[in-house]
Amino acid sequence: MLTRILHLSDLHVGAQEDLEIERAVAALVALVEPELIVASGDLTHRGRREQHERAATFLRSLGAPLVVIPGNHDIPYTFPARFTRTFAEFERHWQTTEPVYRSEHLHVVGLNSVRPWRQQSGGLGQSGLEQAARLLGEAQEGALRVAVLHHHLIGAPWRTRKKPVARRNHVLGSLVDAGAELILAGHIHQAAVSERREFEVSTGGEDAVTVAVAPGLGQPRPRRRGEARGLHVYESSDDTLRVQTYVWQATGWGLTAEREFPRGRRPLATPAEAAAAPRAL
Repeated sequence: MLTRILHLSDLHVGAQEDLEIERAVAALVALVEPELIVASGDLTHRGRREQHERAATFLRSLGAPLVVIPGNHDIPYTFPARFTRTFAEFERHWQTTEPVYRSEHLHVVGLNSVRPWRQQSGGLGQSGLEQAARLLGEAQEGALRVAVLHHHLIGAPWRTRKKPVARRNHVLGSLVDAGAELILAGHIHQAAVSERREFEVSTGGEDAVTVAVAPGLGQPRPRRRGEARGLHVYESSDDTLRVQTYVWQATGWGLTAEREFPRGRRPLATPAEAAAAPRAL
């Protein structure tokens, strides 16, 4: 049974909006037919009421179930509202900053990494990580266990100065130990995808965990080089997880990369198996 998630991030509604790309997202949703759409923060550019309203209208118009979490741009830009009404506008539309989606095939836990006293870097406290571990442990047998936060846990090749979530190693290790199989983020407007055994020593006894950062859908700074515009589609089966990266190319989507990762403890193939596999011409 194949299950799909469409992952949007960094819409930045209120800056350089593009109705054509919104229509194209809707067309891609109709084509891909995801079970769930994940929006990993920065729905708005300045956290204003009208921006939240437009972002919510757009996301709900896509017609699929949603998991939506805030980003650092989704809180008030001005004082004192930044501290006194931090998530009021976000929660007016989405009720909670840490949603959970449960089904036979997917179990998705949202985490709020936004901290109003940090403009860029975010954080997750120990109590939040423990709650995420408890929630991930409630997944049905065989369901893909997914954790979502705004701030990235792995880097991308160009904008290396943008700070990841605070205590990145601890956060990543906690989510891995809690059983997350797929960890999603945004924030850096670049795609990055890696499996834990690409950056951790493998003993052969650990479960596979794929960590992915979606490129931004919005483009608030169109002249800034090093900010991609696109989205991810994840396709999960019993044994594998495929990640498709779509980029916007002026008039339509282009599939620019497709990566396949294992689920469970076995690799996709041994060298002998890979060598024996038929190659497409």
